[in-house]
Amino acid sequence: MVVLSLAACALTWLLCLLLIRYALDHGRRYSESVPQRFHAGAVPRVGGLGIFIGWFAALGVFGVGTGFAKAADLRIDAPSVALWLLALLPSVGAGLLEDFTQRLSPKFRLALTSASALLAVVLMGLTVNRVGFSTLDAYWQAWPVWGALLAFVAIAGLPHAFNLIDGYNGLAGTVAILICLAIAHVALQVGDRSLALMVLTLAGATAGFLMWNYPRGLIFAGDGGAYLWGGVIAMASITLVQRHDQVSPWFPMLLLIYPVWETVFSIYRKLARGVSPGVADALHFHQLIYRRIVREVFHDDEARRMLTRNNRTSPYLWGFTMLTVIPAVLFWRNTPMLMVFCGLFVVTYVPTYLMIVRFKVPRWIRRGRR
Repeated sequence: MVVLSLAACALTWLLCLLLIRYALDHGRRYSESVPQRFHAGAVPRVGGLGIFIGWFAALGVFGVGTGFAKAADLRIDAPSVALWLLALLPSVGAGLLEDFTQRLSPKFRLALTSASALLAVVLMGLTVNRVGFSTLDAYWQAWPVWGALLAFVAIAGLPHAFNLIDGYNGLAGTVAILICLAIAHVALQVGDRSLALMVLTLAGATAGFLMWNYPRGLIFAGDGGAYLWGGVIAMASITLVQRHDQVSPWFPMLLLIYPVWETVFSIYRKLARGVSPGVADALHFHQLIYRRIVREVFHDDEARRMLTRNNRTSPYLWGFTMLTVIPAVLFWRNTPMLMVFCGLFVVTYVPTYLMIVRFKVPRWIRRGRR
């Protein structure tokens, strides 16, 4: 597993280097006025292509093609890799097409991520077969359409959740690595080495990308990278719970609650203001951290000042993510505890968001002038 992860890391690192070198002109096409832009200069937004090729090549070429997976006694073969690829193609393709053309509407991208979800549910048989309540599970399993529908919503929606939190250097990529490592840990605990390989290889590919993305921000993952992270993690989470009864269905819920709740809360606050959820704004949690907690830094050059603030924003959200990843890994069997931590996240997130919006951040948290 480590060999394939390192192969994915090295290949993605090289591909991103080439993209930085030869796709620089592509970065000049992006508007300077969009509300979610927090960087200076032309930066190629096609890193997702490098991550996707690095991940798939490590699995398909180095893993299956060379017989490494068989020699390592992993239950992964060409048909299984092909099914994952087929299910992900519409979603990742939509993201990459948007990155290269910037002409795909949110509705069209949602339609393509929904197509990926439908392929995963139909071809791979993915379903959420339990909800964690013994009395409800009997009714839930008697009507399997609900489990298939919930799996469809998760696979179609999580790519957009990752795209929403992908705002600063190293933020979404590090969150993806933390979640992949947590899924791999639990998969290994229950003996599912093939599933662990899937997510560890993605973590390796993401690490290769992050070497160029953080701290300098020389390349961005774009929609293609976010949709790949969301699609693979959603499919892996559902597969883990479906295959192994000892894994609580609330384990992936707590693990992913940051991007999921950020998306749900964003939809709510936009609808409350009479704005379409598809309209971009600069009021997401990570953007408020950037603007109101990571304050002015002492550089004369405006581009350096923006880059420094950008880089200082991500660690706040990494720590925020660890508050959900650590208890999820510790209590992956314990449904009541996982539900308690999910509730704690929600009741903590909303007051914290309102505190920042209302300029009531304690002085010791803020970075910058005193």
